[in-house]
Amino acid sequence: MKCLWQGIAIFSGVTLLLGAEPAVKPFKWEAPKVQASIFSQNLGLLDTERDQYATDLAIDASNRVALGRASAGSLVEARRSLALALQLSPRNKRAVVVNFQLSKGLVPEVTDPNYNSLVLARLILTRGQLLEKQGGDENQCLARYFIQLSAELDPKNEDAVYASELQRLDHGSVDWSALAEPKVKP
Repeated sequence: MKCLWQGIAIFSGVTLLLGAEPAVKPFKWEAPKVQASIFSQNLGLLDTERDQYATDLAIDASNRVALGRASAGSLVEARRSLALALQLSPRNKRAVVVNFQLSKGLVPEVTDPNYNSLVLARLILTRGQLLEKQGGDENQCLARYFIQLSAELDPKNEDAVYASELQRLDHGSVDWSALAEPKVKP
C-alpha cells in the first residue's frame, strides 16, 4: 500500500512538472500616458471605426506579449500598438484592460482575434492609404502610423514595406513617443 501511494505521489509530481508552463521573467511595463486623444473629431474615421481599430490593435498587442512570453521586443511592439489604440479611443475597454494588466506585471491570456496579424496588417495598410488620400494633418498623421505598423506586423507584405519605406525616406521616421507621451495642449 505504501508503494502505491509513493507511486501516485511521484506520478503526480512528474505530471505537474511536465505540464507546468515555464515561468515568465518579471518585466517592466512602461504604460502609454494618454489622457486625451491627439486626434480630434476631424479625423477621417467614425467613432465606431476608431473603437474597432483600437480593440483590434489591443488584442494584437496582448497576443504578441502572451506569445512572446513578455520578451523585450514583444513589449516594445505592444506599447506602440496600445498607445495607438488608446489615441484612437482612450476609453476602449480592451486597450484599457490590457494596459492595466501589463502595468501589474501580468501576461494577458491569448485571445481569439477578430483578424490575425497578417489580415490586420493589410487592413490598416489599406485604411492608412485611404486616410493619406483624404488629406488633412490628422489623417496624414494616422496614415503614417498605420502604414508603418502594417509593415512591422507583416514584414513580408511588400506593399506595406514599400509604403512604409517611402514615408521614411520622404518624411523621416515615425515618432512613436508622440503617441505614448503626448504634449498637453494649453
